[in-house]
Amino acid sequence: MGRKLLLQHINTPGIQGYAVYREKGGYRAVEKALKTMSPDDVVEEVKKSGLRGRGGAGFPTGMKWGFLAKPEGVPRYLVCNGDESEPGTFKDRYLMTHIPHALIEGMIVSSYALGANTSYIYVRGEMMPQVRILEHAIAEAKAAGFIGQNILGTGYNLEIYVQPGAGAYICGEETALLESLEGKRGNPRIKPPFPAVAGLYGCPTVVNNVESIAATVPIINDGGEAYANIGIERSTGTKLISASGNINKPGVYEIELGVPVEEFIYSDEYCGGMANGKRLKALVAGGSSVPILPANLITKTAAGNPRLMTYESLADGGFQTGTMMGSGGFIVFDEDQCIVRNTWNFTRFYHHESCGQCSPCREGTGWMEKVLHKIEHGRGSMADIDLLWDIQRKIEGNTICPLGDAAAWPVAAAIRHFRDEFEWHVLHPQESQHTNYGLAHYADPLAPIAQ
Repeated sequence: MGRKLLLQHINTPGIQGYAVYREKGGYRAVEKALKTMSPDDVVEEVKKSGLRGRGGAGFPTGMKWGFLAKPEGVPRYLVCNGDESEPGTFKDRYLMTHIPHALIEGMIVSSYALGANTSYIYVRGEMMPQVRILEHAIAEAKAAGFIGQNILGTGYNLEIYVQPGAGAYICGEETALLESLEGKRGNPRIKPPFPAVAGLYGCPTVVNNVESIAATVPIINDGGEAYANIGIERSTGTKLISASGNINKPGVYEIELGVPVEEFIYSDEYCGGMANGKRLKALVAGGSSVPILPANLITKTAAGNPRLMTYESLADGGFQTGTMMGSGGFIVFDEDQCIVRNTWNFTRFYHHESCGQCSPCREGTGWMEKVLHKIEHGRGSMADIDLLWDIQRKIEGNTICPLGDAAAWPVAAAIRHFRDEFEWHVLHPQESQHTNYGLAHYADPLAPIAQ
């Protein structure tokens, strides 16, 4: 069994409430940080831990904190990004629902480290039950003296507020989130300036993911070096994975980074293997925006090495033969699934969620949806496949925020690895309406790369 740092007590009855959470060691990190450490000490421990942002980008958290500007007389803010909207990703919602005090404790520790006296948790608008759970947890923590004025007699003051969004995926991008938090339309800002210099209300701001903030608790309790000793290479600590699709045991799992992908799919400890005795066809490893891979590039890299659940191993081979850890939205496809239909479905989502600020994304996502709809519904041509490739290429890298890239990458990877399935849809328009292409050669062993 791998070590559990965030979900260690998840099955303890009553862990959602303050009393049981406290009984299980909760808020020790707040006591340790505020009473025995300076804010810079806390930042240093997070740097030592090697913690990388768990929202998708994987940027070192301690380094991000170190960029925060500290002008005299200007307030600083910590904003928690709980706008979890990536299709296939639901681990933050799980954490907020079942162990909310882990996030609240992380918010206090992180706010102290950053010198923030007012912090916000921005939660996706559809997650109103989680908003109420978090507000109740904040009230419990405040009643116990961990939030408010002069916390634990240390002179440190902090208020935490929960702000529901309006259900816009674009507000998962940090500057669009800040715009929304200020009461404006959630359009991404042009950077620079970056939020660390001019963020919420024009003041220095750090925006971190729910899981990233919660992870600061075991880092402070056990020390940054102990956290860094879990995992391998620059993928340190544990990671929450949202596993879904054609597996026997969908759910949220906490893994030590470095677990082989094959073990994660097939072991009883995690996904429990493929459902209904089917074979693995394809996999999206990190949420809908990361490149999809065929079965023969999932358990092993193109070089023949075991593919591991780490930032480096999943990215091995670049986008030609690799993918990304992303937000940890692990979607498994069996032999009966249609890649064309799935790609169309993802593209419908990105077209719907584009804020419309940038022409390549606003127009390009719509064109990709229309062309994929044609192919999926038996009206496509071979030229449409090349057109799709051309459209996604003109979106990627040409927008203010990464939503354009997020829309382009799934289409590019689907064509790159499954082009014959697209061509089959074009060549067999009637048959494709009631029959799927199947597993085909997607699980065939790859020829070894010449040395």
